[in-house]
Amino acid sequence: MAAEVLAQGGARVTVYDAMPSAGRKFLMAGRGGLNLTHSEPLPQFMARYREAAPRLQAAIEAFSPEALRAWSEALGEPTFVGTSGRVFPKAFKASPLLRAWLRRLDASGVRFAFRHRWTGWDGEERLVFRAPDGAAAVTASATVLALGGASWPRLGSDGGWVELLAAKGVAISKLRPANSGFTVAWSNVFRDRFEGQPLKGVALTIGAHTVRGEATITRSGIEGGAIYALSAELREAVLSVGQATLSIALRPDLEAAALTARLSGTRGKQSLANFLRKAAQVSPVGIGLMQEAAIVSSRPLAALSPAELAHLINAIPVRLTGVAPIDRAISTAGGITFDELDDHFMLRKLPGVFAAGEMLDWEAPTGGYLLQASFATGAAAARGVLQWLAQSSS
Repeated sequence: MAAEVLAQGGARVTVYDAMPSAGRKFLMAGRGGLNLTHSEPLPQFMARYREAAPRLQAAIEAFSPEALRAWSEALGEPTFVGTSGRVFPKAFKASPLLRAWLRRLDASGVRFAFRHRWTGWDGEERLVFRAPDGAAAVTASATVLALGGASWPRLGSDGGWVELLAAKGVAISKLRPANSGFTVAWSNVFRDRFEGQPLKGVALTIGAHTVRGEATITRSGIEGGAIYALSAELREAVLSVGQATLSIALRPDLEAAALTARLSGTRGKQSLANFLRKAAQVSPVGIGLMQEAAIVSSRPLAALSPAELAHLINAIPVRLTGVAPIDRAISTAGGITFDELDDHFMLRKLPGVFAAGEMLDWEAPTGGYLLQASFATGAAAARGVLQWLAQSSS
């Protein structure tokens, strides 16, 4: 996006990419349907960026979700709004959009240099790259760094830039997993039976934060959209005290009294699991979670009263013991602190060097917010470059 805005502004642009081809992480984002952005009103949209929202506001207002949709349509890929409010190309994948984009960049004169991994600056402040033919040194009037976080090392986002910028005195908040799963010490029986099973229509709570949605049981823990939406709070709790307790409500639309009434009926010869399934519509994986909680509390489910069962159904405690590794996360928290940047995304300590995307210190849940901020900050950094070049030449 930075390259496109720069080329439109009359600059000669070369994109140096460590990978053998362009947009590999973009293509990965499209594997399940390319979620470009979200349709919710901008105030709610901006709130997803938490404490970084004021720092991203101007960039996202300048290249808004509506502008991103128009950009996609101009490339021949119209968009639609899904039932969750998320925005997708009608093709529902990234490859057609990327191909059209690369054609347009090529027509505008943007050059690509693949298999060029940036390794820093030389003594003459030239950019140095490790390339197929050996080291290459490049003199640039301005530079945009868009190096990603550290959550997809095999696609190029390995966080290797951190030490290069830290050596120049740039303050960087430690890179941490975002939109990640968490580890849970499931019993062997639960793990073997319910690995891969979804929890649908649940409410997840930690502290004052509650999210409705879905989650998935993994062999080592739990992940999924609702988990990702709480990942910042869950991560900070785990990192600060070594664990966190997640509360899961299986029937969040039913009050305790209504559930208690349903569970006060005669069970007869039914097993407790069948009774819970029929009387309270609790899924087998939900019953498994209740049994896991019973193991921890040393109180068998059969010993609980209807009121206690009703309470447990909507407040199952799940102890998270760790955060999934950063290279398994969807995105990254941390990065270049915003105090290191001016209003045009230029690094204050490195005049003429700009930064954009996930290497900046912000995070957001899945739902289109990650790509939107990456597009918007890329465009904003490019506008900053054009202004910098104009001032430098005057």
